[in-house]
Amino acid sequence: MAHVTIREHKGDYGIDGSFHTVSARGQAIGVVATSAALAVSAAISLARGKWLTSAVTGTSAAGIAASTALYTYATKAGKFEVWNRILDDLRLQGDETVLDMGCGRGAVLLATAKRLPRGHAIGVDLWQADQTNNSPSATLANAELENVGDRVELHTADMTALPLDDNSVDVIVSSLAIHNIPSHEGRRQALGEAMRVLRPGGRLAIADLWETRQHTAHLRERGWNNVQRTSIGWRMWYGGPWVSTRLVTATKPG
Repeated sequence: MAHVTIREHKGDYGIDGSFHTVSARGQAIGVVATSAALAVSAAISLARGKWLTSAVTGTSAAGIAASTALYTYATKAGKFEVWNRILDDLRLQGDETVLDMGCGRGAVLLATAKRLPRGHAIGVDLWQADQTNNSPSATLANAELENVGDRVELHTADMTALPLDDNSVDVIVSSLAIHNIPSHEGRRQALGEAMRVLRPGGRLAIADLWETRQHTAHLRERGWNNVQRTSIGWRMWYGGPWVSTRLVTATKPG
């Protein structure tokens, strides 16, 4: 099939993050204020001849600014570049049924749908504050902007209890979603649901921030094929290498 790039997106996919307690605006103000205060403190210390104090506070200010820049890049551009590559590697034929677990405002869901002219893209989410203005209406609006509304289906549902039949989808994708489940048991249950609804021979691609090593081990224990865990790289560093994203891929045995 023809190559489709998800860099050419028309929708508004918001900012990734946890905004349950403090809004995105509040967090941005806090980061800017902290960085500015440290920079001013560094300048004052330098003027007073306190070289070590100036170096420490100045480095801290620069570190916060750099982490913020990396975070902004990851959520606004980097993840699109990464998922373009992941979807290329999946080599979709265009007629599959693909499930996005924790689809949010549709960045990955709709990029996948563009590659399914004869297929179907299903998104599942609880629409919590894991992205700015996260809602099914925002996702559907993006689907229309991306001209894929006719092949997209949304469900408001928990990943630990997917509203889908056994062996009913060809491919499952998930981006920075499973880690939002607060317990290890819940995250394991979500993985179990993915394993249940995927057809034999179907492929799984999960990009997440933590517990990917455990996902990999569990899939291997269950006899899945081609199980791999790889680093996605700097494009999805949400603040720095200490908050990096890993990709778990596997194929369900026949």
